[in-house]
Amino acid sequence: MEEQTSLPELEHRPLSSPLKERALLVGIELPDGAGPLWKAEDSLEELTQLAYTAEVEVVGRTFQRLKRPHPGTLLGKGKVEEIGRQKEELDYEVVIVDYELSARQASNLEEQWDARVLDRPGLILDIFAQHAHTAEGRLQVELAQYEYLLPRLRGRWTHLSRQGVGGVGLRGPGETQLETDRRIISNRITTLKRKLEDVHRHRELYRSQRRRTGIPVISLVGYTNAGKSTLLNALSDADVLTADQLFATLDPTTRRVILPNGREVLFTDTVGFIQRLPTTLVEAFKATLEEIQEADLLIHVLDISHPNAPEHTETVQQVLQELEVQDIPLLTALNKVDRLGSAVDEAEVRGMAQELNLRPEYIAISALQGWGLDLLCQRVEQILDRQNAPLEIVIPYDRPELLSLFHERGHIEEQEYRNEGVYIRGRLPRRYLYAFEGIKL
Repeated sequence: MEEQTSLPELEHRPLSSPLKERALLVGIELPDGAGPLWKAEDSLEELTQLAYTAEVEVVGRTFQRLKRPHPGTLLGKGKVEEIGRQKEELDYEVVIVDYELSARQASNLEEQWDARVLDRPGLILDIFAQHAHTAEGRLQVELAQYEYLLPRLRGRWTHLSRQGVGGVGLRGPGETQLETDRRIISNRITTLKRKLEDVHRHRELYRSQRRRTGIPVISLVGYTNAGKSTLLNALSDADVLTADQLFATLDPTTRRVILPNGREVLFTDTVGFIQRLPTTLVEAFKATLEEIQEADLLIHVLDISHPNAPEHTETVQQVLQELEVQDIPLLTALNKVDRLGSAVDEAEVRGMAQELNLRPEYIAISALQGWGLDLLCQRVEQILDRQNAPLEIVIPYDRPELLSLFHERGHIEEQEYRNEGVYIRGRLPRRYLYAFEGIKL
């Protein structure tokens, strides 16, 4: 039986106050290879956009170059004291650090500055909490928040254990308030994981049904605010929320699109990536990210007008590598070319692609203006045609898993039950051909 507790309603509110807070932003820069790939100034600029998205008023920004992180405060002693002296002048209520802080570091800094301290993962979780609108999205964000919060519990979180019922006989001998809080959150995490497992099974059933239709699935991936939702709207006349801010949409959206040759495909808009995405979010959104792993084609939507386009590209490539989807065909859509100020010719596009070390498949578009979308759809048709191989085979009756694979992933043109097995003629994506090696017609 699930324990009744007075947990904070994290699924309905962000970690920070819903009112506008005055924040000082702090970035750090470590030696090459020891810290983030981004320059401190660029990462701090992105942190500013994240803060605005979280409805925080930025009253100041600063950063420090470090040889190594200080174990107790992350920052050096002089910088900590400098920020403390700025409190009266800037009247900040919260300090947001562009790095992941340990519980000890956050606690020490709060004492030094007499202000709330939030790190980069905490701020991203805050934004996800604001933008999660579906029941699944709220479950995912709540799980990520509690997993982030658990190792950072301190004595000030006493509100967690104000239980509405029970109490007597529920606590172990000598159990402290903090231990009770940890137990309550641990129980809630277990419950959320169980609920998300149900979501995972439901999604897998949906994907299995979708595979049986034989309709190709195309996933739009990319850095947050690259224009994925705008592209989905342009291709399908969908009504997906678009906004010039980070993480405007979180929940995956799938729409049917008819390509110029009459083929029906499914386009799926997935959650945007960002540098140093909290690991708790990646794990919580596992069921959603599996949509990418199930795709027949990935379209990497890249904001080519952004000054950090190379860093965006590298971040997306890292995430895709972590998801182990290197064998899925990838087409890069160089979006927002209308912001470059002039018409972009083929040579310029080729030059931009080379600078970004892109795969050979790329195309320049403007999802907002509708430029290049016909050519994009033609390229999608070519890639889908190219990746499907003709296959004629007899599957032995003792290999039913291969028959299921062909039904779910391929397109069957003819099927016949014979004495030696099931004869099938059709087309199958090349990345599944290995499963049929050694089986002859």
